[in-house]
Order: sequence, then C-alpha cells, then structure tokens
Amino acid sequence: MPTDNDKPLKITADDLARVIVPDVPAGPVGPAATTAGGAKSYGTISDAAEMAPAIAEQKGSIFLQGWFYLGAAGLLGALLGWGLCERSFVDGVGHTWGNLWMLPAIVTFMCIGYGVSESAVERSVRKAILRGLLALPLGVVLGFIFDVVANLIYNIAVSICAEAGAQSFRNPAIWISRGIAWAVFGAAGGTVYGIVGQSMKKAKYGIIGGLIGAGIGGMIFDPIIMAVHRASLSRAVGFALFGAATGAAMGWVESALKDRWLYVTSGPLAGKQFILYKSLTTIGSEQKSDIYLFKDPSILGQHAAIAISGSRVQIKALGTAYVMGSPITTRVLQDGDLVQIGRYAFRYKERHRS
Repeated sequence: MPTDNDKPLKITADDLARVIVPDVPAGPVGPAATTAGGAKSYGTISDAAEMAPAIAEQKGSIFLQGWFYLGAAGLLGALLGWGLCERSFVDGVGHTWGNLWMLPAIVTFMCIGYGVSESAVERSVRKAILRGLLALPLGVVLGFIFDVVANLIYNIAVSICAEAGAQSFRNPAIWISRGIAWAVFGAAGGTVYGIVGQSMKKAKYGIIGGLIGAGIGGMIFDPIIMAVHRASLSRAVGFALFGAATGAAMGWVESALKDRWLYVTSGPLAGKQFILYKSLTTIGSEQKSDIYLFKDPSILGQHAAIAISGSRVQIKALGTAYVMGSPITTRVLQDGDLVQIGRYAFRYKERHRS
C-alpha cells in the first residue's frame, strides 16, 4: 500500500532560497583540522580552488629602474653619434660634414635609445624595433631643428656674457650659457620618448626631465674639456655624460611625478614599475601588450586590462587572475592591492595628493 514515504522528493528554487548556511570562521585546511566543536574538518574543494598560489616577493634589479636604463641609453646613443662623426670633425677654423652632423647625430641616437630602452628591458623585441624605426626620423628632424635653436640661444647668451666681461670658456658664466642652450636637446629626447610611448603625459615628464638633465650635461661639458686635454677624448667624455644625465633625469622625473603604477614584486621583471598613463592598459603574453608578460604559458595573449575612468581604476581579467589572494574577473583596485597573474605579482600604487 503506497504511503507518503514513497512519493519522490522534490526541491524547488524557493526551498533552496530559504536555506540558511551559518558562517564558519576560516581555519586551517589540512588532513584533519579540528573545529571548535571537536569535529574534524577536511576543508572543501572550493577552499583550495579560491586560494591564490603563493609567490615570494623578489628583490628588484637596478637594471629595471627607469633612471638606469634611460641613462645607459643616453650614454650609448651619445657615444655612437660622436663616434660616427668624430673622424670628420675639424677643430678650430673650417667645417666638414662631421661638424654639421655631430650634435644632430648625437641627439638622433639618444632619441632612438630612449625610444627602445624600455621595450628592450621588458624583452619585447618587436615593440623595440617598431619604436626604434619611429624614433629614427623623429630624432633626425628634431636633432637639426633643436641644433639651430641651441646655437641661437648659445650665441645670444655668450654675447650677454661678453658684455658682462666673461669671454673665456673657463668662466662659469659660459658653462651656464651652454647648459641653457643644450637643454633644448633634452626636450627633443623627451618629446620622442613620449611619442613612441603614445602618451602626452609621458612626453611632458620626459621633456621636463630632459631639460634638467641636458642642462646639467651642458654645464659640465666645458669643465670636462678643461680637465681632459685631448680634444677628441674630451668630446667623447663630455657627450657621454651629457647623454647619461639627460636620460637619468628623464627617469627620475617620470618616477617622481607618476600618479598610478604597478610595481612588479615577483617574476622576471621584479623591480620594474609600469606607470599607468593610458585610459586602457593591456596585459598579456602578446608583445604588443602594454605590459608584456613572457615565459609563462599560462598567460593568455590578451590576459587582462586595467581601465582608468576618473579616480576609478578597474582591472578586468579574461584569464586567471587574483587580487589580494581572491580570484577575480572584474575588480576596482585600491592602493596597495596585490595583483597576481601567472608567475608575476604586481603591487598597485597611487600617489596621494595633499
């Protein structure tokens, strides 16, 4: 005889909605973790699935600091430009193509160095080549334009110094005159740096840093000439320090004025900071990504993106990503948040305005 016990059990959505699951404080997950009531808990599958992989923080490398690689790029670029023109450079009376091309060539190769250095340290060969090809014509054009402007400024400044009684290049007033004139070459480097980086803010920071660094490099040029008695060697040392000072100052100013950035705490790029200039910054294993993450097969070509809208900074992930240890698809970032993607970990930072 059928009874109520023989009827099939039916559970509706309303029944599930009325179920209340008590909150259980997080505790150790292990082979036999003991709860407060004395019962043993073995954890759950979801507990393990939601745990971010532990990534140890690594010490950053000096080679990934902006002031270092931009300074090195400026130094090498200046030496290359000098080396190409020095054999045809004539001291004193007379001019050759070496005299005409010396400063424009130095500025050109400095611009190329600034354009490719960031991509080079990020191991993005494709991006470095593209930026180098863009920086070359820009450097040539700006090199000649700013050479004319610098000579005009220098001649005016030297005339003012001469009227004041300072006529020898041993006079510090002449050093300052050269520094003011050569500062415009730093503006050329900063302009190219921003153009290849596709950011007006990056160009602004680069120009400010370039003006400061090139001005300092210009002021120390004549003292170097005085200290190194061989003309060609003195020019090599002077231009090398000029290029290094320009690049290092660009890196320092860019770092000092940044608003929002990701600092890499773990992975092959530990110590590198990615300043978030653009409204949309892409992250992935494709070299065209704004933040290129290499040597990790778990990272998608287009893995994530960071969107900035006013004061709101949001990360959107297409692949596996964690923020503060929790898996996310979309999350608004707060200052100090730790973002993990594959073998890489980033600390999101903001500069607080007073």
